[in-house]
Amino acid sequence: MNITPIPQPGLHGHKLSSKMDASFDVLYRMDTAAWLYDIDHARILNANQAACDIWKATSEDELRSRDLQENMSPSVGKRLKQYQADFKRSDAVFTEMWTLYPQDEPVSVMVIYRGHILPDGRMGMLCEVVGEAKDTPENLRSAEALLHTDVLIMLFSPKGPPLYFNPAARNSIDADCACLADFFVDPDELDRLLDDVAQYGEQRAVTKVNTVRGVRWFDVSVKNCSDAVTGKPALLLTSIDVSDLKEARDTARHLADRDQLTNLHNRSYLQNHLGWLEDCGATGDLTLLIFDVDKFKLINDRHGHDAGDAVLRQVATRARAVLPPQHLLARFGGDEFVIVIAEQISDGALSRQIEAVRSAISKPILHDQTRLNVTISVGVSKFSEDSTNTSDVMREADIALYASKQEGRDRVTYFNVEMGAAVVARDRLELELGRAVENNEFELHYQPRLDVLSGKIVGAEGLIRWNHPNDGLCLPGRFIPVCEETGLIDELGRIVLELGITQAIKWNANGRPLNLSLNVSPRQFSDPNFLPMLKELSERENFPKRKVELEITESVLIGDHELIAKRLRAITEMGYEIAIDDFGTGYSNLSYISRFPLTCLKIDRSFIDQLPNTGPIVQLILTLGKQIGATVVSEGVETQSQLDWLSAHACEEVQGFLITRALPLSEFETFIDKFSLPIQ
Repeated sequence: MNITPIPQPGLHGHKLSSKMDASFDVLYRMDTAAWLYDIDHARILNANQAACDIWKATSEDELRSRDLQENMSPSVGKRLKQYQADFKRSDAVFTEMWTLYPQDEPVSVMVIYRGHILPDGRMGMLCEVVGEAKDTPENLRSAEALLHTDVLIMLFSPKGPPLYFNPAARNSIDADCACLADFFVDPDELDRLLDDVAQYGEQRAVTKVNTVRGVRWFDVSVKNCSDAVTGKPALLLTSIDVSDLKEARDTARHLADRDQLTNLHNRSYLQNHLGWLEDCGATGDLTLLIFDVDKFKLINDRHGHDAGDAVLRQVATRARAVLPPQHLLARFGGDEFVIVIAEQISDGALSRQIEAVRSAISKPILHDQTRLNVTISVGVSKFSEDSTNTSDVMREADIALYASKQEGRDRVTYFNVEMGAAVVARDRLELELGRAVENNEFELHYQPRLDVLSGKIVGAEGLIRWNHPNDGLCLPGRFIPVCEETGLIDELGRIVLELGITQAIKWNANGRPLNLSLNVSPRQFSDPNFLPMLKELSERENFPKRKVELEITESVLIGDHELIAKRLRAITEMGYEIAIDDFGTGYSNLSYISRFPLTCLKIDRSFIDQLPNTGPIVQLILTLGKQIGATVVSEGVETQSQLDWLSAHACEEVQGFLITRALPLSEFETFIDKFSLPIQ
């Protein structure tokens, strides 16, 4: 090895001070191998010939030049530092079997280690080989494994001092550890372990222990055994540091139980918590509150999702700050939160807590210089004699929340039996509607459209009706809202179009060139499958182009005007006409109206009801229709005076009860054949 030795103060070659010369003269005359080792620098300072032979060195100088740190394992380095500390603390002597690796060949020897103060005052180590280890390969390997393992192996007398620490234990446990109790942080945990060991002979636990790195989590196994020296009872401990693993598991558990946006407990944890309350019979005093942020979708749409996230974080922080710590607050999903009160609480105290939450949340929230005002709707339910489980209470609180929103939002509603009955009825209606869609229980009724100038019926509006198997004919007001909430409105819209277009084809084939208006919901209009469906229907044989009019509301025109105009043009190119229903009640950007391919404006009945007071508005719409080349139809005409006013102001078409209500197909066809204009 071509390495220059590290110069040592007071050392020149192997010449030592006169005090050391005598002892080292003995070293050089010994037949057994002996050497002086500098622990700090991992160098042999002096060695006799026998030592040079064991180390397979050509000379003492060559041996002294070797850097023994190069191939030294961390475990051996730590063990040598333990020796050095023991030499400094007391006049310790160790006899151990070591495996040396001169020229990478293993040599197992028994060595006596003694402390030796070097000339510069540092603690070195005098090593004397007392014999070659003649043990079996298994024992040699087990001794080597014991030196290098990171597992702490310790032997304690049950109530006395430690009897043995392996190198890993000596490196991890404070030298002042005088008994087993000093090792454990929690004395109760130690007592439980010892009780189990006394009963079963062994036990295992993951617990906190005291180490030189501070308190750590260890997987500790304790077994009864005997001290091999005295034969007295002893306790064998094997311990593995699992702090990093436990921290990772705790983090994973935290992430699994927590909502990442608000750091509140999440839905999964909430459901497990409610299940635990059921299992331990602690639901008798249970009160659940569900609340959500009013018009939260509008916040996201107007200000962006970052603003929405900021609102949710503030709602969570403010609610948590005013709630007692024992009350669970969880984010159920979206903008919906749940408060669990699992203790007896008076109505007055409950009301005060709810108002504290509402008051805290209602304070303005600032996000990117934008002031956001937030309110919440709350639903409350308590575990009662009628409750069978926590799911019932959750459902009742959700029903109460729905009632709060239906009544105008920003309010608190307590569940009652009447609400439950209404929801049961609504759920039943939802199921029946699903069946009705499958069984085609719907039909169209037709309300005529009258051409005022000619006095003839020129068209009709198709209006959906439900033939309920038990309740008979149901009007749209009963089932349309439920369809919109559940998404059945898409399927219902398809049914309306199929029924209407099928009838328009028949009328056209039978010599009745009637215009037919069919309503399209905003949701249906934005559906990606809407245009392909219209295309398929328009390709049916004898499809009456320009005779089927699709009625949309003004809300459909809000948004990307170019995209909307492109969509409308695609529809008209298939042969459909486009009408705006309830015109004048929504928002219409008049500068864009002319860009849309509109063929009809239908004046909302609210303006017709108030004629002649609303005359200027009606006249404005009539003028606009002429400007863009669209037919104007007045809806809801119920009196002769309304018809006379509209006729006098050149309104082209009308529909309403003055003409007739919506009629089933056969009655409608009979009616238009016999109709005469009801003008006096």
